Amino acid sequence: MKTDVEELTPTRVKLTVEVPFDELKPNLDKAYQEISRQVRIKGFRPGKVPARLIDQYVGRGAVLQEAVNDALPELYGRAVEEKEIFVLGQPDVEVTELDDNEKFAFTAEVDIRPKFEVPDYDGLEVVVEDAEVTDEKVDETLDNLRERFASLTTVERAAEAGDFATIDIAAEIDGESVEDAATSGYSYEVGSEGAIEGLSDAVTGLSAGESKTFTSKLVGGERAGEDAEITVTVQSVKVKDLPAADDEFAQLASEFDTIDELRDDVRTRLGRQVKLQQLSDARDKALEALLEKVEIPLPDAVVQQEVDRRYQQLDQQLQMAGMTKEDYLKDEEKSEEDFDQEVKDAAALAVKGGFVLDQLAVQEELGVENEELSEYVVTQAMQMGVAPQQLAQYLTENNQLPAIVSEVLRSKALNLIVEHVVLKTESGETLDVEAIQRELNGGDTEDLAEDAVDEAQEIADAAADADAADEADREQAEEADAAAEAKADAEEKDGKDA
Repeated sequence: MKTDVEELTPTRVKLTVEVPFDELKPNLDKAYQEISRQVRIKGFRPGKVPARLIDQYVGRGAVLQEAVNDALPELYGRAVEEKEIFVLGQPDVEVTELDDNEKFAFTAEVDIRPKFEVPDYDGLEVVVEDAEVTDEKVDETLDNLRERFASLTTVERAAEAGDFATIDIAAEIDGESVEDAATSGYSYEVGSEGAIEGLSDAVTGLSAGESKTFTSKLVGGERAGEDAEITVTVQSVKVKDLPAADDEFAQLASEFDTIDELRDDVRTRLGRQVKLQQLSDARDKALEALLEKVEIPLPDAVVQQEVDRRYQQLDQQLQMAGMTKEDYLKDEEKSEEDFDQEVKDAAALAVKGGFVLDQLAVQEELGVENEELSEYVVTQAMQMGVAPQQLAQYLTENNQLPAIVSEVLRSKALNLIVEHVVLKTESGETLDVEAIQRELNGGDTEDLAEDAVDEAQEIADAAADADAADEADREQAEEADAAAEAKADAEEKDGKDA
């Protein structure tokens, strides 16, 4: 097989592949066998039609086409491997020559990752926020915890901001009731942003038993977007009572006996969160700093795929939130043109970052061990709330393992970058990344990680045993089919002899 590579652009190439015709023989044999199973010719059982009759009744051209379609993926893969090309996406393939018993040739145009070297990244300086846990932050966290244990008490006065009013809502358009816009017994926090614009202003100042009518647009139902006369009636007004931040509350809300112990635990947890955020910011900023040192062309098609993926993700999130894109843009105070440009820029940066991490993994000869894949699967399964075995099976059946390997490799490459940066805080303190990681990954965490890997390995072993069993079943079935076919041939032969 002969392969030539033509560079169309820095990110797209054209492969011209010439194949000696005799290399297609296994594919031709397979094509004849496949067509033989499909055609029905009197006197021959399916799968037993001779090649000369297939050529006569079906045509040699159909056989050649079947053989070429079967051979192309493997031949293309061999050409890519031979030329050491990092391809992106599916190729545009065209058969350029097909001379029976002479020669077969085709071309394939495909996007590729641009060729470049990752520059030196040792000593890149990255600045993150200080890991300070203030008393105000501790108080805020405790207040949030107290909110979870708050109680509501009915008061005999008009509703004010911060109160909780139990309300009934009715809507009319042109004097006709809109049933799907009505609700009763709804608990509404006065002053909060509700689904109905103007609701807070209407409820404020109303006492139990009082009503008010105002005009607003409906946000849901069959008549969403239309102006309606909204009538809100207050059933009751309640105030929120927070428990005192004392020892009794500490015993109620935690495993601690005193409020001081609870406060210390909150401070410790917040400290871990801040340090985790420091490491997360360090990863992002380290990659950003490295990307600023790299200039590479990006394939338009690959960037567009990332743009499309981001819009699909946004659509799903907006649907779950019951919002439209217009609502989202209004909340973000952005024009559609500015937002589209932001998405495109972010997509291009993400593609570039992927290229740089992939190349760094190649330069540093990074690899992925089975244990690392198993740990990744277990971690993802825990985050998704599914069984690791179920996720592993899904990834295998949907051919997602190559993508997982790539993701783990990129993560390792990014970790390598972070290990070589100079990490400083805004106040000028130099941080030891490895020391922070050791502090965060204490003995309990390491034990959990080891348990996760052990569990994942058991899953992998079980999957391997299942595959082996399936293979044995397939071999047994094939042997049975072969035996049945041999018996049928013998009976057919005996019949002809008779």
